Amino acid sequence: MRSAKATPQNSAMRNLPSVDELLRSDAAREIAATVGERHCAEIARGAIDSLRQEIGKLEGERSQESLFGEAQERLSAIWQSEQLTGTRRLINATGVIIHTNLGRAPLSENARRAIENAAGYCTLEYDLETGKRGRRGLRAEELIVELTGAESALIVNNCAAAAFFILTVFASGGEVVISRGELVEIGGDFRVPDVLSQSGGTLREVGTTNRTKLADYEKAIGQDTRMILRVHPSNYRIVGFTAMPTLSDLTTLAHKHGILLYEDLGSGALINLGEFGLTDEPVVSDSITAGADVVSFSGDKLLGGPQAGIIAGRREIIDQLRSHPLYRALRVDKIAYAALEATLEAYRRGTATSEVPVLQMLSSGPQNIEDRVVRFSHLLREKLRDDSDLQFEIIDGASAIGGGAAPAVELKTKLIALKHRKLTALRLEHAFRNSSTPVIARIFDNQVLIDLRTVSVADESELIEITATLE
Repeated sequence: MRSAKATPQNSAMRNLPSVDELLRSDAAREIAATVGERHCAEIARGAIDSLRQEIGKLEGERSQESLFGEAQERLSAIWQSEQLTGTRRLINATGVIIHTNLGRAPLSENARRAIENAAGYCTLEYDLETGKRGRRGLRAEELIVELTGAESALIVNNCAAAAFFILTVFASGGEVVISRGELVEIGGDFRVPDVLSQSGGTLREVGTTNRTKLADYEKAIGQDTRMILRVHPSNYRIVGFTAMPTLSDLTTLAHKHGILLYEDLGSGALINLGEFGLTDEPVVSDSITAGADVVSFSGDKLLGGPQAGIIAGRREIIDQLRSHPLYRALRVDKIAYAALEATLEAYRRGTATSEVPVLQMLSSGPQNIEDRVVRFSHLLREKLRDDSDLQFEIIDGASAIGGGAAPAVELKTKLIALKHRKLTALRLEHAFRNSSTPVIARIFDNQVLIDLRTVSVADESELIEITATLE
């Protein structure tokens, strides 16, 4: 009987390394020190399996040495791909200040230190003066009350939770009157009508998309009405032939009929941001002054703190929410309380615009941005070779607020526009994303754009080093 002739594929199969052999390599030992031996073995099996499946596509004879090297490369590639899925620090060069995909508001230095202090044991529910159990979140709530003028406050894990909580407690089984112009989708498929439906309330739409009158609300109020809901349309604007009752008029109407006025403010501006171009963003204290019974807003948008849903309003309303069983499921942890306290303290001191990164970026004027861009370009030029394939210029542009806030506002800025002789804009942007510290930029007109408005001064030197390696 004739023996079957050996094929390159059969030969390659025999030359494949075993899992044990691959685990003894330098690459595997380095990975095992980070992820553990068991998981490293899983990665090694995956690397060899993928190589086995593609063995027929490999060209020519493959020696044991070459296949062993290929297996190590795949092992490292799988591990590196895993690292990209975790939460990592990056540099936001997009110019979008409140970037939802990038963690929204970057925290202040004081907030970061507060998180570090709270990471171990802390006074979350402990009263140092009495030595007994204290109230969770007391300090943060006191600061919210002081800054907004509300009688009381409560903190839950995000603004969507705040809206759902309020509607569940006060509107379940009844009707909620809302203008058709405020039936918004806030983001991530979070729609006001859907939240209201889940809370057990019934929606009563009034007016039209662009015009709703006080009389429309009054006609809709009946014996089953529990509240009037006003939603600030943070992520869109209707312009032109529009009309909407004032909040003061709505609160007067609500109280006349013995029902609640709830306003969902969304982005949560604690101070007037009109000087920075955000003239349409309501200030929380103004809503309280206008008579709103309860308001809710985000902690991680214009406020510039951690993810949180802040509820402020009349004491009896907050007390009823605090005693509801759902509160325990929605409350925040010690890390959020610590960061929120530190952020709110900056507002109390009157130093928020210089301490809170979101406000720093908003208040950074065109001249300041231009000075930074010019300095950055000089330093980058010094790093590049004379024959570098990377080319750049300074151009005019606009930054965005982001996070569903002030969609019509564009902040004038200066951009660094990058081109590469050998790489397309897509390849260059990909290289930025896959650098040692990922850099997220944007592409426009076949150029990669860097907006320093959202890059901290402390990160500029690192960004220059990363950019220079792409030459």
